[in-house]
Amino acid sequence: MSHRFPLRVYYEDTDLAGIVYYANYLKFIERGRSEWVRERGVDQSRLRAETGIVFAVRRVEADYLRPARFDDLLEVETRLVSIGGASLVLDQDVLRGDERLFAARVVIVCLDAQGRAARLPAEVRRAFA
Repeated sequence: MSHRFPLRVYYEDTDLAGIVYYANYLKFIERGRSEWVRERGVDQSRLRAETGIVFAVRRVEADYLRPARFDDLLEVETRLVSIGGASLVLDQDVLRGDERLFAARVVIVCLDAQGRAARLPAEVRRAFA
């Protein structure tokens, strides 16, 4: 099951050539992941306050396929690939209509308050599964 998050490219997202600056795709997919988590009923602020657990990006494999430009209407598609004991693997694409502009595989880890790997709580695992 995939999640789609719409966004528009603003002038501030572009570089001198008028295309989306490469690092901004990482911001776009971060927004998409945050909305994916929220849609599944996981309140990250509450999770941190009550358990000390947070999510952090451990790895990103990114492919820049085609440029997005100012005023393009895009969608970030997020799909769960797998759930480990303390990690999630997600595939994320940035799309303009049916055209895939950017593709990433992202590994997210669950960390405790001391920054060490922690098992995903059962209720979070159920929400993501």
